[in-house]
Amino acid sequence: MVAAERISSAAMLRLLAALAATGCLAACSSGNPTFALTQASVDPTYWCPGGAHDAKYDLHATIAAHNGTANPVTIQSVTALMTLASIHGSWLERVGDQYDAGSVRFSPETVAPGSSTTLKITIPSACTSGKYAGEGSSSAAYQVTMRVVTSTGPFTIIASNKHEILAA
Repeated sequence: MVAAERISSAAMLRLLAALAATGCLAACSSGNPTFALTQASVDPTYWCPGGAHDAKYDLHATIAAHNGTANPVTIQSVTALMTLASIHGSWLERVGDQYDAGSVRFSPETVAPGSSTTLKITIPSACTSGKYAGEGSSSAAYQVTMRVVTSTGPFTIIASNKHEILAA
């Protein structure tokens, strides 16, 4: 019976080892590898030049991207929408007004399989300001929402911070 107990013990150890390996595989793997946009931010502040009227400037944004798939993911387009969230002083627009920047510049165009990268976005914007000499200042904060269309589908992400324009 000693030999039977050893065989039985050896078989039991193999079974336990197999179960442990299966459990580790289940716990250590992500199950469903995906492409994800995890965080976005924009330039926090822009000082509009005194006396400017529709002065164009570039608003910069970044989006953290992770490709957990086995294939490259192509970024096909990025659009941006700026929504006026708050105002201090006088402003030409009202809270809730939106500026649709449409398609914007971005790079890179591809995220390699199993990698992470930062998408760099350039959003065209403009501002108007009175002269700074002795006038009260005003500011407005915008929430920036970006829609990213990829080869895996569309994603929408809102910047974690607001973009503030300071003017006279």
